[in-house]
Amino acid sequence: MRWLLPLLLALTLAAPNSGLAQQPVHDARPLMFRDTAEEARFHDLAAQLRCVQCQNQSLADSNAQIAQDLRREVLQLMQQGLDDAAIKQFLVARYGEFVLYQPPLQPGTWLLWGGPLLVLGAGALVVVGIVRRRSRQMDASAAANSTEGEDW
Repeated sequence: MRWLLPLLLALTLAAPNSGLAQQPVHDARPLMFRDTAEEARFHDLAAQLRCVQCQNQSLADSNAQIAQDLRREVLQLMQQGLDDAAIKQFLVARYGEFVLYQPPLQPGTWLLWGGPLLVLGAGALVVVGIVRRRSRQMDASAAANSTEGEDW
């Protein structure tokens, strides 16, 4: 029984430390660019990537924790000498093509690219159908009114 209290105390003290070791604290330091060309390239690339948490914001616009971490990782990859295509390929391998704001045109993305045109075409067909139906109703109503006027 004497060993139970020290054991519980040791486990209690060790638990918070093990959690800190597994979950790194966010690095709050600002990103450091080597020159203005690197900074411009970084901002251009971050604008082409989607935040995987926010889903409707670019990596450059998002304030989510994962977006901050991904921006830091993108900069590290740039500073390691990877080009934009290799960085995008790395992120696509990790998160899927969803991370790209403009996924490439391929069979899996045809609906994504053509979907707005399909919706626009369907809307145009609905409008044409409504206009034709109302036109026929107006013609029928005018014909009915003209035949009623002849009886007098």
